[in-house]
Amino acid sequence: MNTQLDMDKIAKGLGAERREKITASGGYFGAMQILADIQARFRVPSGGGRPTDRGWTERRLLPLAPRTLKRLEEITAKIREQGRVNVEPMQLAALLLEKTTDQLSEDDAEKLIRPKRRARR
Repeated sequence: MNTQLDMDKIAKGLGAERREKITASGGYFGAMQILADIQARFRVPSGGGRPTDRGWTERRLLPLAPRTLKRLEEITAKIREQGRVNVEPMQLAALLLEKTTDQLSEDDAEKLIRPKRRARR
């Protein structure tokens, strides 16, 4: 059973006003936000198997540096040790990539692709 909370109704009942979404970027609170996202989004497919986000329908190869894969493996091992959820390193990578692209503004994206002008001599 997947019950959706009506955050507007909750805020009104508390005499509060909803504003923009706040996201944690790093540290303990960032890690807890990632864990909450995994727990909320990952579900075991009806045919069984590894829990995943049902909205992920595209499959692509993603080259990584060995140190990046090692770090992803370390993080997912810690998540599994706590017994919270079974997540694989590349699932974590997909979630982090999705969250980062959602937070990237158009200006930030343009700065990534716009070549810097060289100083004239």
